[in-house]
Amino acid sequence: QVQLVESGGGLVQAGGSLRLSCAASGRTFSGAFMSWFRQAPGKEREFVSGFSRSGGITEYGDFVKGRFIISKENAKDTVYLQMNSLKPDDTAVYYCAVTFRGITTDATLYDYWGQGTQVTVSS
Repeated sequence: QVQLVESGGGLVQAGGSLRLSCAASGRTFSGAFMSWFRQAPGKEREFVSGFSRSGGITEYGDFVKGRFIISKENAKDTVYLQMNSLKPDDTAVYYCAVTFRGITTDATLYDYWGQGTQVTVSS
């Protein structure tokens, strides 16, 4: 059974940093595109960043603008999201997700999702 377990969320002041972690287990993830999405109250879920394990390709949402960095520790099937220069608009539940359907930012094409971790940025 595939499990994605997120951690690292919390409350931080504007301008601060957080690092989110997502530990994946339950199957082989070679060939997977592992991503972070977020969803704020009343808004649609949006793509934050993704990492292609096989090709080392990374993608970022337009709003990231160099503030976030995604990385992966292949030996542990763990993906990280380092978030810097956080803004109140970054407040959301952040989800880890995995797809085996290629590099995509479309949430409907993801096969597995974590339970989410809350990130709150105060002004």
